[in-house]
Amino acid sequence: MAVTPISIIIIILSIILRLPLNLFFNFFIGNIFLVFGLTLFSIGSQHSTVAIAESIGEYVVKRKKLWFFIFIAFLVGFLITVAEPALWVLADQVKSVVIEPVMILSVAAGVGFFLIIALLRILFQFQLRILILISYGILFILAVIVTTVNPEFIPLSFDSGGVTTGPMAVPFIMSLGYGISKSRGDKSSDEDSFGLIGVASIGPILSVLVLGLFNSPTIPSLDTSTTFFEYLVLYIIQMAIAIVPFILFFLVFHIFVFKFSKSKVIKISIAFFYTYVGLVLFLTGANAGLVNIGNYIGGFFGNKGFAWILIPLGMVFGFTIVAAEPSVITLNRQVEEVSAGAINRKFMMASLSIGVSLAVGLAMLRVLTGISIWWIIFPGYTLALALMFFTPKIFSSIAFDSGGAVSGAMTSAFLIPFALGAAEVSGANILLDAFGLVALVAMTPLITIQLLGFIYKVKSEKIRPVPEDDEIIELSEVKE
Repeated sequence: MAVTPISIIIIILSIILRLPLNLFFNFFIGNIFLVFGLTLFSIGSQHSTVAIAESIGEYVVKRKKLWFFIFIAFLVGFLITVAEPALWVLADQVKSVVIEPVMILSVAAGVGFFLIIALLRILFQFQLRILILISYGILFILAVIVTTVNPEFIPLSFDSGGVTTGPMAVPFIMSLGYGISKSRGDKSSDEDSFGLIGVASIGPILSVLVLGLFNSPTIPSLDTSTTFFEYLVLYIIQMAIAIVPFILFFLVFHIFVFKFSKSKVIKISIAFFYTYVGLVLFLTGANAGLVNIGNYIGGFFGNKGFAWILIPLGMVFGFTIVAAEPSVITLNRQVEEVSAGAINRKFMMASLSIGVSLAVGLAMLRVLTGISIWWIIFPGYTLALALMFFTPKIFSSIAFDSGGAVSGAMTSAFLIPFALGAAEVSGANILLDAFGLVALVAMTPLITIQLLGFIYKVKSEKIRPVPEDDEIIELSEVKE
């Protein structure tokens, strides 16, 4: 479901544009790697990282030691982000600007720090709305400072927030938060388990903004010469380095805390192996298949006299990709349950698809015209923050969580290279104009879902029955 829709469009374009045979062949093989990689990764992460996250959350609360709670929150946030596949895709694309280890470790530290803040919010029960307003206030002040020093880092910073909260981090962090909120045992615990992803995604933006204060901008370039085998060997090594620390973390908790049965340890170990193999296959397929063909298609249309076609084509790509993202399907089901069916999945999917389609269209417009990203993200986030005062709290929480859902692995692997290819041939500033696409895609649900929440609120108030005066019966009258 995630790969087929975009594949059909690319196959049609390949025939029309007469793409080089080797490029199409790599795309075909890359798709196979993507399907098996995402499948193994999804199964493995669900039965490894997610399986232990809730138990970790409950345990750290029961210890009742704040320093231990903070330490574990940072550590798990850091380790899970290092293994996030979408982050590795982005880091590979900008390695000429910021070297991969620095980019990945900085972003992971940002997630770890803000995960502490997000979990402390659950523990001490202060309002998500206030936390988000303060955090984004600090974020935009720093962004203004970076704009005066190194404006090229603004789009990249907001992109990093979208890609970091991907298929590895989202289910783990939500399960961890659920374990912590459940251990409180009060009525609002379920509602407080939402919003974690929205807060955690602020950390990477701030981290990369800080990097922008100390790095000189350079022109990023995609490496399209690396072969499948070279990518496979590279990611076998890199993913082992990325996932081994988390496995060691689990073993320590098992030995000293959980003491799982032998059969459960074997099951979790196999799941970790699935996760590892899935990561290797996915990253190999994405970088050797989708990245190259996305870059080529963007460059092909960007080099023609009708480059404007990039806008509607990008909108089609955006609509297709978001409609098939597995995390979006999960999100739609969640909103339908929360609204008791008032906002159904089809309406939710249509809203998100249209919103992300417009976001990608705006991103391609930026590539062609050089419009500053500030003209879009500042009013967009201002509207999103303002809507928090008119929308039910649960919808605001889900909205800020959902940015990571729509800006998934397919966005990083195909849409960013598509924009980069167009920018390279059109003479645009690649860092300033091509990056920022994920930022716009991730911003869309903040507005869309809160608007749906506002609609739900209005509908609920209209259908709520109001008893007339002559229908009110006093208890004393009944007794008489």
